[in-house]
Amino acid sequence: MKFNPELERYIDSLQEDIDSIAETRKEVLLSVADYIKNSSNPKLNFICTHNSRRSHLSQIWASVAAHQFGVQVKTFSGGTEATAFHPNAIKALERAGFEIKNPGGKNPHYEVFFSENADPMICFSKKFDDEVNPQTDFAAIMTCSEADQECPVVFGASARIKLLYEDPKIADGTAEEEEKYNERTRQIASEMFFAFSNV
Repeated sequence: MKFNPELERYIDSLQEDIDSIAETRKEVLLSVADYIKNSSNPKLNFICTHNSRRSHLSQIWASVAAHQFGVQVKTFSGGTEATAFHPNAIKALERAGFEIKNPGGKNPHYEVFFSENADPMICFSKKFDDEVNPQTDFAAIMTCSEADQECPVVFGASARIKLLYEDPKIADGTAEEEEKYNERTRQIASEMFFAFSNV
């Protein structure tokens, strides 16, 4: 698939980051790959507390990686509560080369474009068990420690994988804000590409 030109360049620059993924992280990412390989209809639901940053970044990059490697999978995200897809995470994705349209509203249903050959992803904050998300036979991928602790059991999930990321929210309103969001975006992109390259 042909991605947005700027996004294509970003993807091409990821190899060094992929090569430097720690072995302990690779083990977890390979369990994601194994789940996909062993499922006839793989569905990944990335879960964090507010479904505002890490879970959305993971869902979106997993979808891009799936297109890159021709993997048939459906990606979702949700939280233990619904808030809104955070503007700082949106900006980080735009810097990476995504085109994103904001229709407005308290909890906007953003249109996220990564290729002119694919329909946009519709991304908005929601609880992990929202009706648009799978209710059975999916992998619950926990992207934050708070959600991991609050949801020791995710009903309907056929697998539960702990893939924790530091929250870039810690840098909101500081001089490190853009750097921290870029860092987390790049980490998640690299790790999704590693996982899907092993499917």
